[in-house]
Parts: sequence; structure tokens; C-alpha cells
Amino acid sequence: MSRQLFVAEPVQTYNTLPPIVVDCSLLAAVLFNEPSKDEALELLRGKSLHAPHLIDHEIISVAVRKSKASAAELAEQGLNGFRKLRLTRHSIDQTAQFELALSQSIPAYDAAYLQLAVALNAPLATYDQTLASAANNVLSIR
Repeated sequence: MSRQLFVAEPVQTYNTLPPIVVDCSLLAAVLFNEPSKDEALELLRGKSLHAPHLIDHEIISVAVRKSKASAAELAEQGLNGFRKLRLTRHSIDQTAQFELALSQSIPAYDAAYLQLAVALNAPLATYDQTLASAANNVLSIR
């Protein structure tokens, strides 16, 4: 006697979007309505967003600077948008982060983004020229 197999699935779509690691400069452009917002949004369309946990602190820092510059409403809107953003946060291999910071002569927080891009084998999107240069060095040889 054969049995019939049943599979019940929740109503959802599966995440098959390609990953992209985003840094604070890129998300700030989107969240705080900076001139490069449209360009950044176009790049992010159709991708799953990833960042190290430190992104939370960096975005709050941008919001604080905006508030101090008499843009409190914009800062609050940006933080609200950040809370709603579909962004996967990751822990980073600290040893690898340390080694990248040293080998690429970049700050440790930038090395966190680069290490995540290496770990995910994903592109890194940034408006930071120094980080972009390091990412090109590291990611292009992998």
C-alpha cells in the first residue's frame, strides 16, 4: 500500500535575491534623502541587503549629526525607514577583520563590511572611496 505525501507550506516567497553588502554611506544616502538616493536605490533593487551589526550604531550616528544640523525631522524619518528596512545583520570573524584592516590599511569598522563581503562572496556597495579601493583589491582576487 503506497502512501500519499502531503506538503503544507506557508504563504511566502523564498529569498532567492542575490546578496549585497551595504555600508553606512550607501544606506544613509537612501534613508536621509541625500542627492545620491536614486542611484543607491537603483543599485539595491532586487537584492537582499546585508551588513555587520555595527551598521545600527553608524546609522544612529548619522541621525544624531542630522539632528544637530537642524534636520531633526529628517533624522527621525531616516531612523523610521531604517527600522523598517529588510536588512540581515551579521557577526564578523574578528581575526579576519583584524587581518583585513592591517593588510588593506583601512579602519576596523570598514574591514567589518569587507570581511562580510568576503564571507558571503557578495559585492560590497559604498560611497567611501578608500573602502571601495580595498574591496576591489580583495574581492577581485577571490
